[in-house]
Amino acid sequence: MSTIQAEAVITASAPAPVGPYNQAVRAGELLFCSGQIALDPQTGAMVGGGDVEAETRQVLSNLAAVLTAGGSSPQQVVRTTVFLADLADFAKVNALYAELFSSGVAPARACVEVAALPKGARVEIDCIALVG
Repeated sequence: MSTIQAEAVITASAPAPVGPYNQAVRAGELLFCSGQIALDPQTGAMVGGGDVEAETRQVLSNLAAVLTAGGSSPQQVVRTTVFLADLADFAKVNALYAELFSSGVAPARACVEVAALPKGARVEIDCIALVG
């Protein structure tokens, strides 16, 4: 029986974790990316000033950076979860999400409204991707 080794993925191109977790963990041919919110990778400050579209752009940029660092890409994402502070933002977030995940097979996805997100974020997205 073979054992799959888990390896932390860390990149300065995405925000440092705000808790005891990694930006992503690579296990075999899968990459499990932690949720990203709209933090500036250099300063750690929230961007967007409450504008869900600006936040979503930063979230997707952060997620793409983690995917790249883990040896994957948006085209290799197989599953996402989108967390929204207000489900009324769904159409705006979905339009920007579609830009990143427009080529190839769109990932399976869940989208849920939550009571609150870290640092007052309006959107958070995590994913699972293939590696290689």
